[in-house]
Amino acid sequence: MVRGRLISFEGLDGAGKTTQMNLLECWLIDQNVQYLRTREPGGTDLGVEIRKLLLHRPELEITPLAEAFLFQADRAQHFATKIVPALQAGILVVTDRCFDSSIAYQGVARGMGMELLEQLSLIATGGLVPDLTFFLDLDLALARSRKEEQDRLDAESEEFQKSLRTAFLALAQIHPHRIKIIDASQTSQRMHQQIISLLQPLLQGMQSHI
Repeated sequence: MVRGRLISFEGLDGAGKTTQMNLLECWLIDQNVQYLRTREPGGTDLGVEIRKLLLHRPELEITPLAEAFLFQADRAQHFATKIVPALQAGILVVTDRCFDSSIAYQGVARGMGMELLEQLSLIATGGLVPDLTFFLDLDLALARSRKEEQDRLDAESEEFQKSLRTAFLALAQIHPHRIKIIDASQTSQRMHQQIISLLQPLLQGMQSHI
């Protein structure tokens, strides 16, 4: 059986992940590509409840370690019940946030360590990482100006947000074969074309094994 592929979108909120995923979804439909669109946290019924706790209950004062474990609990359920079965069925999985978010948010911005969060994420995913990750890079001030509503993580300090961007850029340098930086200050259509050009070889690789 041919394994599907997993692609993820990362970036500061306001960088345009939702817009790019919508454009990609339309393109995949036009190309008759079988796909699954999902997100972290919140890609499963359990994940929806965890998402509420993580993003919309600031009064709970969740500690960094508890936050890390909640994200990993969401991921473990997500991979076991949704992502892995889709990949085993040969389906392309497109997710809004995944593996790298925990490393950036809890590993770097929360100061828990990149290596620790990578290890926790690998446990949660059963050793799987995205085949391709698009990091939509945008200046912090511009990203914040585009964001209409803020959740618990969006409301963190400017230093926290800066450290996130720095972490994602560092991850892209460490994994240049997998993580591709997309300049999110461009027009949406230009970003979309860059994403398609980077994705097509991956899709051709899937088709060549059918």
